[in-house]
Amino acid sequence: MESPPPKAVLAAFGLRGTPTPLSGGQGLAWHADRLVLKPADSPEEALAWQAGVLGKVQFNSIRVASPQPSLGGTFIVEGWQATAFCAGRHEPRRWSDTIEVGRHLHQALAQVQRPQFLASREDRWAVADRAAWGDTPLAPYRGAPHVARLEGSLEPVRAMPQVIHGDLTGNVLFAEGLPPTVIDLAAYWRPAEFATAIVVADALAWEGADISEFKAVFEADQFGQLLARALLYRLIAGFVGDPDTAESSARAYAPAVDIALRLVRII
Repeated sequence: MESPPPKAVLAAFGLRGTPTPLSGGQGLAWHADRLVLKPADSPEEALAWQAGVLGKVQFNSIRVASPQPSLGGTFIVEGWQATAFCAGRHEPRRWSDTIEVGRHLHQALAQVQRPQFLASREDRWAVADRAAWGDTPLAPYRGAPHVARLEGSLEPVRAMPQVIHGDLTGNVLFAEGLPPTVIDLAAYWRPAEFATAIVVADALAWEGADISEFKAVFEADQFGQLLARALLYRLIAGFVGDPDTAESSARAYAPAVDIALRLVRII
């Protein structure tokens, strides 16, 4: 667990009391009064965009935690950002529920315009997303496990892009008697079902999911193509971030890669 936010940060967000650590979030998040504080992992522009969009969109059946400004109007103070606190916790193996929450979220976001800050993002996740979708060449990553196999299966995807949450797997919270909560919106401009494919890839690789649990999902149009890109996105991001762990990730994702290739052939 990292150190808690300093008193000056708490004061800047108008908070009182002693912050308490939260589980999840890589051990970096703290609950203080009405907010959750964590070291900033998004630029000010992205947090301001999120707050503006999420404050205007009407969400049905779900809650969405929005970034909160400081008393001075900024979204980052001394390297810390704040989000509205919503009760709940991540519950492993609730893939179907997570996918359904994602669909409600993306229906609500369907008319939102593409945010300008996406073009300037250079973090490893943005780099991997562009490569997976052919916006940049895959050639630099062909040495990463499975990339060449998946590249050979790619065909154009017909679905229209929109704003999506590209990391739903660990960012949907459940609490008894309350609607599910979406946190930490990782914005991308891709087809909505790409977000579902990422959840499926993660579930197959890391949470012991069985292929039979996603039969209905696999029947979606071009889902094999979406799953192949979701796997490229995860594998390349891991390779860029820490090449030394690429082999262990490759073993985890191998069954999902085989499934994606079979789906592509069926399609």
